[in-house]
Amino acid sequence: MHKTLEFPELLRLIDERATAFRAAIAAPSLDLPVPTCPGWTLSDLVQHIGEGRRRWAATVAAGPDATARTPAQGDAVAPQEREAVQAWLAASTELLLAALREAGPDQGCFTGWGNTQTPHTAGGVARHQVQEIAVHTYDAQLTVGEPASLPVEVALDGVEETLFITCFTTSAWPHKPTAFDFHATEGRSWRLTADGDGARTTRLPATGEDPDAAGISVRGTASDLVLYLYDRIAADSLQLDGDPELLDLLRAWEPED
Repeated sequence: MHKTLEFPELLRLIDERATAFRAAIAAPSLDLPVPTCPGWTLSDLVQHIGEGRRRWAATVAAGPDATARTPAQGDAVAPQEREAVQAWLAASTELLLAALREAGPDQGCFTGWGNTQTPHTAGGVARHQVQEIAVHTYDAQLTVGEPASLPVEVALDGVEETLFITCFTTSAWPHKPTAFDFHATEGRSWRLTADGDGARTTRLPATGEDPDAAGISVRGTASDLVLYLYDRIAADSLQLDGDPELLDLLRAWEPED
């Protein structure tokens, strides 16, 4: 049975993944290059995480009338001293969490992701922030030689959240109508349908197959599915059944909306 994470769970997971990120960058040189973020060092990733959470804190706090992301709350530049970096990152996370708590899940909020299957609310931002921080925590862990799978509850929610935002469009699919099925080995499945009406994601039953065959089925752990959708691992890391060229077509597609 699919279960979308509740708002308090999302806030807990933001804090948990942010703590894991700080642990990953606590000892190594921040000059190390990040393999999954070409051109970035750990220092760049630290700046992105801290400044980004402060900007989202300000954006959430700005409320439903905001039409763009807002400048970061407080000091937007990471300090140089190691202990100060840890404190700055922790404060950045707390600013975001405080803004989300104050807003509540249903408050309207600028999100920046246009027309998708995810609402433009503080709850939608919180759900996306879990994935943002979780994937970047993986980046940091990989950089220091200690890559870890995303926690199951994070990843199971992340497959759907990512498909809802990155793969939804009302622009017509320029190829023969098809479907992409994503199966998490933990027992959840989703179908991305692409046709003349665009692309949208629906949940499939937890057991059994949908009677209509997909053009391709992608199977793996929920963590690996999220990491694939975020371009952290290649498709050949997953089990593919069907026409793999469809994945190339999907990645090359640039919808107008």
